[in-house]
Amino acid sequence: MMDQTALRQGLDELYAAYVDCIDDDRLEEWPDFFVEDCRYLITSRESHAAGLRHGIIYCASRGMLEDRVMAMRRANIFEPHRYRHIVGPARLGKLDGNIAEARANFLAVRIMHDGESRLFATGRYLDRIAIASKPFRFVERLVVLDSQKVDTLLVIPL
Repeated sequence: MMDQTALRQGLDELYAAYVDCIDDDRLEEWPDFFVEDCRYLITSRESHAAGLRHGIIYCASRGMLEDRVMAMRRANIFEPHRYRHIVGPARLGKLDGNIAEARANFLAVRIMHDGESRLFATGRYLDRIAIASKPFRFVERLVVLDSQKVDTLLVIPL
């Protein structure tokens, strides 16, 4: 069993590296934060509370995450922008063998190509994380948005 300090350090590193990857536009590396048989879902708080397993973005494997990045780079047409994430401290939940549950609040600011910055999304990450070896990897990442309204096409992962 991993001690609490090592576990918290691993979670902190995973969360920080994850948002750095997205914010630095290294999206080809984004799927590497997940195990092969993973789940990534962006949904609203209302849908999550109702137990609905659908969302704005749904990927059921690392291959689907890779396809999403490839489509974004090669096929999707959208106004250039990037994000800057601020993530609160991870709160550790249940440990079940080599899987840890954790949650953290986040906000994402969208920076447009002309430099305009606006609050884009706030919410909570609800995660199941493989902790058997480092670096830790997401088994499941649920991105639960505080609002049902997404102001523009959601292309870049949160």
